[in-house]
Order: sequence, then structure tokens, then C-alpha cells
Amino acid sequence: MFRFPLISCLALSASFSPTWADVSQNTLEKLSAPASVETSIGTLDFKDGVPSAETAKKVFDTLDFTNALTVYNNSFRGASALGLVKGFKELGAGSGDVIIFEELLDASSLFLTGNADTVYYLSYIDLSDGPVVIEQPTDGLGTINDMWFSWVIDVGRPGPDRGLGGKYLIVGPGYDGPLPEGGYFVAHSSTNTVLYADRAFIKDGNDPKPTVENIKANIKIYPYAPGSYGTSIAEALKGEVKLAGEPKIPEMKFINGSGKSFNTIPPSDYGFFEMINENVQNEPATSYDLELAGQLSAIGIVKGKDFAPDERMKKILTDAAAVGQGVGRALQWNFADAHPEWARYEDSQWALMLWEGGAFFETPPPAFKDGVFTPLPPTGARTLDSRTAFYYAYTLDSPAMIMNIPGVGSQYVIAFRDADGDLFDGAKTYKVTLPKDIPAELFWSFTLYDNQTRSMLQTPQKYPRAGSQSYPSPAAEAAEDGSTTVYFSPEQPDGVDRGNWIQTDPEKGWFNILRLYSPLPSFFDKSWQPGEVELVQ
Repeated sequence: MFRFPLISCLALSASFSPTWADVSQNTLEKLSAPASVETSIGTLDFKDGVPSAETAKKVFDTLDFTNALTVYNNSFRGASALGLVKGFKELGAGSGDVIIFEELLDASSLFLTGNADTVYYLSYIDLSDGPVVIEQPTDGLGTINDMWFSWVIDVGRPGPDRGLGGKYLIVGPGYDGPLPEGGYFVAHSSTNTVLYADRAFIKDGNDPKPTVENIKANIKIYPYAPGSYGTSIAEALKGEVKLAGEPKIPEMKFINGSGKSFNTIPPSDYGFFEMINENVQNEPATSYDLELAGQLSAIGIVKGKDFAPDERMKKILTDAAAVGQGVGRALQWNFADAHPEWARYEDSQWALMLWEGGAFFETPPPAFKDGVFTPLPPTGARTLDSRTAFYYAYTLDSPAMIMNIPGVGSQYVIAFRDADGDLFDGAKTYKVTLPKDIPAELFWSFTLYDNQTRSMLQTPQKYPRAGSQSYPSPAAEAAEDGSTTVYFSPEQPDGVDRGNWIQTDPEKGWFNILRLYSPLPSFFDKSWQPGEVELVQ
């Protein structure tokens, strides 16, 4: 092998070694710390590049605040998931118990953007003792998420049972025992607890009782017995699983949530970080990504360790939660400024917030034409602001929520401001007209939400909605030309049918969601669009 003589190497190295004299003064100034510099966090002082004690304190305070704000934005979903579990427990539910809204969800509860159109039935399920079976009723429409609102599997119409019902087997993160060969739709969760969230449509749009009866008669949630149904004799002959009889199915416990007051929403103060710590301690450290784990660790939240911030850090965390709340609200009510790329109607206040980044906030949902899906190329980048905005006001996640498929699922169009771009004032009267041929094969509805709680607006009306169904409020009446006009005001306007009016609270602001169930092609190609919400007086 050819080698330079040692002395030649040293000479060559010396001849190419730059000196400070070879670097321009301009370059040195760009990479050096000045003696003093004014910044957004105040004056920073350096002595020959070394920060003063006061400067170091400002920097560390800022770093802790930045990490705390990042945690708030990136983990609100985890606090919100835990908030649902806490709300269910507040109603007396244990693992596997089902909260069912027999007379629909109403404004009594604090529940992020729930609807008063369908029968919700919800549960949290503990998987720490082993897999759990869910016998899914027919005609459901729902999903299962883990405790970070990460999608596990869809159930019902968008799931593998396609609304016909079936057995789901949900497996927790630590399970390494035998699983059945077949007979179940098997899904794995990264957390020890999962959220089961389902809803079903009202029969003929006017009577929830048959729907409720179907759910209560057919849903079953119970522990899986290895070696039982789904395991063949031939499989047992391998000696890897012991045959077992069918598990004893416990009697289901149902809790009617209609008219009940309970809270599922995380706080926006220091208590928020206590909730996140609780979620971290409850679940495996592998249930959230390394980046979030690093952010959590930077503010003192570590799996298996006490969360004990000092007074300085508590003050910073409280401040970060307040700013984080501001971020969530700014991304909602100022979406046009914050997110010009969000899908929306041109020259309109209506926004289609769910579309950016798809269900996983990375790649938009696939195109759909002639019954065939065409996936779009991955972007490779998480749409973080979209994810922050979504989870601040909405719950759970599923690819089924943003399907670009006519006649399937539901779509949501949101208005935070009136036609002039002004916030909605609960003391004033507004109206909106939907052109004829509203693109909803099943039904459509408006629902009003309280700006503060992002929950249904509480008024004497109880169900702040109007739409094509005749339950729980009269159906909206169309005009002779086929259009439908709905009013929003504290008092029912003269000459306006009850079904065409949603009551507002003079002391509260609100926003509006238009839901289209089984949307038609004219929604997706935007040949139909809602009129603007106009101020009447």
C-alpha cells in the first residue's frame, strides 16, 4: 500500500491548516456572541462568548417554556383521551361498561363537538389483564383509539364487519400469549387502555328506541379465553395452546348518559401537565414516539418517576398552558390566516378542517374514482398545526372520518365567523340558506357549539341543532324552491318554523358545524356549497 512519508504528511497538513487570520472578520462576527444583544426574551449579555448568570437564567426559562408549550400542543390528544376516561368514570362506568345516550347526547355534558343526531355508545377497556373481545352490533359507525388518540381499528360500517356486526379481539401491548386462528377481527393497541367510540343512526330519523334496543341486545365486552372459539383442535395438537371452553360472558352494564352533566375536557392550566403525567404513568413508555418522550422528559415527565416541578417550573408550566390554549383557539378561529392551505370553499367562511394531512396528519386521503382508491404520495412531514387544531376541539381519529367516498360516512363543514368575517354574537340574529339538493343521502344537520368549551351550546332548547331528522327537534322545512334557511338567535323569529331555528345565548359566542351524512358527489366536487351565515340584526 502506498504511504506518504510521515514528514510529508505533516508538511501537507500544516500547509492546509487555516488560521484565524484566514477567516474574514465578517464571518467571525456572524458566529460569535456579541457582548450584548436585544432579543424577544430581553437583553442577553456575554463575556467573550460566555453567557452571564442572568442571561443563562433567561435562556433556561425560555427553553423550559418552549418545551412545555410543545408538550401542550403535541400531547393535548393524550390529555383529551384521558379526559374521556375520567368523564366516563364520573358517570360510574368501569372498564367494559357502556355509556349509551338513549335520548341522544345533549348540551348537559362537556364533550368536545359531540352531535345530537346519532345514538352514541362509548366505553373504555382495560387490556392489562389480557385481550378483550367486543361483540359489535349491526349498523354501527365507530372506531377504537389508544390513549394518545392513535387509531387502532374501525368498527361497524367503516370497519371490517362493514356494519353487519362481528367479533373484535383487541390485544394490549404486553400480551405474548396465543391468539385465535380466525373468527375475530384482531387489532393491537400500544396502550393498556383503549377507547371504544361508536354511534348508530336513528331509525327513520324520528325514533331512537329501536336503535338503542339493538345495541343493548347485541353488544358484549368480555375477556378473551385462549384456546376457545377461534382455535381449532388441530392447532391445540401442536401443544402451544390449551383448549378451553367458551368464556363466561358477564352481564353488560349500561349507563344512560342523556341529560347527565359530566366533563371530558382537559384544563388549560398547570393541571393539564398533571393529566399528561398520569397518562404517561398509566401507559407503556413505548406507546408514544421518541420525540414526544424527549419533550415530556425535558419538563420532568418521565415514565416511572415522580413529577415534582418546583415553584419556578410550575409557573412556567402554567404560562405554557395558557399560551397553548391561545394556540389552539387561534388555529380554530383564525384558520384562514394560520392555514391558507386548508381545504375550504373559495371566498367563504366555511372550512373543511379535516382534510389536511389525512387521518395521520401526514398524507392527504387517497383519491377515489369509479370504486378505486388512488393513494397519494407520502409527504414525509407531519402537519403539526393541523393536528394541534384538530385535537383542541375534536376527539378520536380514524381514516373513516375523512373518506373521499360519495355515499359513505359523514363530512363536516365548519363556520367560525359570519359572512363579513365577524365572530358570532349570541345576542344577535343570523341566518344561513342551504341551496336545494343538499348533498346528504341519509340526513344533514347544523349544531352550535360554545366558543369556550367547544361543547354543545347550553340553552333552554337543550339540543342546539336543526336538520332533516325529526328527532330530537322538528325537521327543518324547505322553501318552495327547495332551499332551506335556518336561523340562529336568542328568541325564535316571527314566522320561522321551530325546526328552522337554533337558540343562542346572548352571553356567549358560538361556532357552527354542518354535518352531511353519506355525502353525495356534489359535496366532493364543490358544485354544491352552503350559503354564508349572514347577520340579520
